Amino acid sequence: MTEKEINAMSALALAHMGDAVFELQVRTYLCTGGLCVNRNLHKETVARVCAPAQAEFVDRILPLLTEAELAVYKRGRNAHVHTIPKNATASQYGKATGLEALFGWLHLRGQQQRIEELFQAGLKKEVL
Repeated sequence: MTEKEINAMSALALAHMGDAVFELQVRTYLCTGGLCVNRNLHKETVARVCAPAQAEFVDRILPLLTEAELAVYKRGRNAHVHTIPKNATASQYGKATGLEALFGWLHLRGQQQRIEELFQAGLKKEVL
């Protein structure tokens, strides 16, 4: 895709893509790190991809974002969603949507290294 095509996508389309990208990062992290046995993998994945966990994650990486990345994050955060899960506040869900939009945008631009850098930075304060 061209930069123009990527930027023309809605924030929610970017977040839809980024949801899969972020979950794949989490699954890779859990499986390759030997952190969980099979019976715990799903539980641990869900615990890290839920909106409250993603909101905490994004708070850790916000200072690292470039101006362009921050703009994409804000587009996602401010997108008008129609439903919010019962386990999340509107603020948490907005932050999670912003994070997913950012990861989707980076993925579509082919910036896997940047995704990995931000993902690793977001894990820094995580206690397993």
